[in-house]
Amino acid sequence: MAATVRRQRPRRLACWAVLAVLLADLLPLSDTLAVMSVDLGSESMKVAIVKPGVPMEIVLNKESRRKTPVTVTLKENERFFGDSAASMAIKNPKATLRYFQHLLGKQEGNPHVALYGARFPEHELGFDPQRQTVHFQISPQLQFSPEEVLGMVLNYSRSLAEDFAEQPIKDAVITVPAFFNQAERRAVLQAARMAGLKVLQLINDNTATALSYGVFRRKDINTTAQNVMFYDMGSGSTVCTIVTYQTVKTKEAGMQPQLQIRGVGFDRTLGGLEMELRLREHLARLFNEQRKGQRAKDVRENPRAMAKLLREANRLKTVLSANADHMAQIEGLMDDVDFKAKVTRAEFEELCADLFERVPGPVQQALQSAEMNLDEIEQVILVGGATRVPKVQEVLLKAVGKEELGKNVNADEAAAMGAVYQAAALSKAFKVKPFVVRDAVIYPILVEFTREVEEEPGVRSLKHNKRVLFSRMGPYPQRKVITFNRYNHDFNFHINYGDLGFLGPEDLRVFGSQNLTTVKLKGVGESFKKYPDYESKGIKAHFNLDESGVLSLIKVESVFETLVEDSPEEESTLTKLGNTISSLFGGGTTPDAKENGTDSVQEEEESPAEGSKDEPGEQAELKEEAEAPVEDTSQPPPTEPKEDAAPEEEKAAEKEKEEKSEAQKPVIYRALVTRSGF
Repeated sequence: MAATVRRQRPRRLACWAVLAVLLADLLPLSDTLAVMSVDLGSESMKVAIVKPGVPMEIVLNKESRRKTPVTVTLKENERFFGDSAASMAIKNPKATLRYFQHLLGKQEGNPHVALYGARFPEHELGFDPQRQTVHFQISPQLQFSPEEVLGMVLNYSRSLAEDFAEQPIKDAVITVPAFFNQAERRAVLQAARMAGLKVLQLINDNTATALSYGVFRRKDINTTAQNVMFYDMGSGSTVCTIVTYQTVKTKEAGMQPQLQIRGVGFDRTLGGLEMELRLREHLARLFNEQRKGQRAKDVRENPRAMAKLLREANRLKTVLSANADHMAQIEGLMDDVDFKAKVTRAEFEELCADLFERVPGPVQQALQSAEMNLDEIEQVILVGGATRVPKVQEVLLKAVGKEELGKNVNADEAAAMGAVYQAAALSKAFKVKPFVVRDAVIYPILVEFTREVEEEPGVRSLKHNKRVLFSRMGPYPQRKVITFNRYNHDFNFHINYGDLGFLGPEDLRVFGSQNLTTVKLKGVGESFKKYPDYESKGIKAHFNLDESGVLSLIKVESVFETLVEDSPEEESTLTKLGNTISSLFGGGTTPDAKENGTDSVQEEEESPAEGSKDEPGEQAELKEEAEAPVEDTSQPPPTEPKEDAAPEEEKAAEKEKEEKSEAQKPVIYRALVTRSGF
């Protein structure tokens, strides 16, 4: 399977000599189009653009900063974004929303909803009974879902990009955490649609970082596999990724560099935010102790004071990364009382001791999923702002057993630059050199169905079958076809997540429902009545896991086959009829998702259902699908005649049989099957 990806430009003025070389790989095909990328972090976002004359540049916001807080303040008649909204967090904490991406795709009973409420008690979370999700209750008249708030942020990011590019922009690549499941990815796509953005791709932020790293080291990549580990600790989460770089031969462009995601490990709640919350709690306790005996209220009950403490904790964490101690001070923290206290790095590390113990966890998960050991890893590279904490580096260095950790990528902007390179490659306005990307499925997906069988005369029972559709750590994008051979009536099947045993109990609770959807097929029985004399080739369901990692059911069709005589008068009519009786129905696919198939059509080994042995005819066939529709994959390839000497009578009989078979051609009929539920 192939995916094209791209090259990045250095941002420093001293690199113009290198930039002149890279510009040869980014040729504008139009002078009126620009594309953008949004590296959507928990705390801040980075926006980058590509336009003719401005190859891959980070967008400066209105304050001339390279990163913008992902913060929104919502009032009755006005909205504030970015730094303006962050400053409003002190004055109006209830109406200022931050870290809301943690609520995307989450239902009311999800542990992350309760965690968000505990971290930010100033926000009132309501429940939407129709969508089974939560929303922010700003006032009795104002309520917004996390998707709507994210849509506002994405619309603001586009306005920043358009001001910088001085032209309209509608195409974008957006980064998402690698551990986002189907519900979370669809929530981001829904937010982008609200903002009027055409999403070329949702790219995993670890993949974007790996791409950014690879395009600048294109000449260092050869046929020898090089394994690199990226350890990305951001504000909200930690992701560890093992990537293999090597050159591969492609059909379109010959030998090209490739990156393949081999292993992924993550911790959804380990990041800089949790460290800041620990510091905030420590500062609140110190302030309460200073006012002990004055009958003062607990500072934790004052949302404005807690917002001030969180801002100071953020600054304190940054300063303690370079200093052994620092003085925290806030003027007029509460009731016009100033706060001042000394905090040491040792105290900070003691507060976060249990967090630092979790640092090696994603490393072990990544190695286990990649089925590799640390000796095979050539380099460990730090990504993300929270990796600047010295204790994190100390624990990680001990866990990986290397002499040093790599710091040769821009920890803040690598994902944004990789994503904008991908945007240039996917856009029709630019042409870039190919860089093959093979991303990996984190959560396996399978199809389950139940059928009534008669194992003994008069004894009928239900048999439950499972077929893995997309396996864990398998590559995507790709399309698969599953064939149900033993149905001649309407039936249902379920699309579920596969074995999630690699997740811990708490992660499973956060993950949510393991059922993706139930598909109800109608029209199967009618199709068999319509073609009673034709041979059934089964009910074929076509699935697509696109570049964004979003699953869709493209179509379901009932396929029949018959042989017709190869007569000149009837051939054209029957062939035309056979080729036109087909029914395709959309649904499930997003208008901005492209369909990429695999390079070759391969039939995968059919595994029996769990706990049962299927008869050959009962198994649901699973096939990969190329970009061109596979009209008939069930016919065996013609066998080559043996060169053994055979009697003249047998040769004559074989020749007559071959001539007869050549005079008959199979015609495939595809009948309409409708479905609901995905």
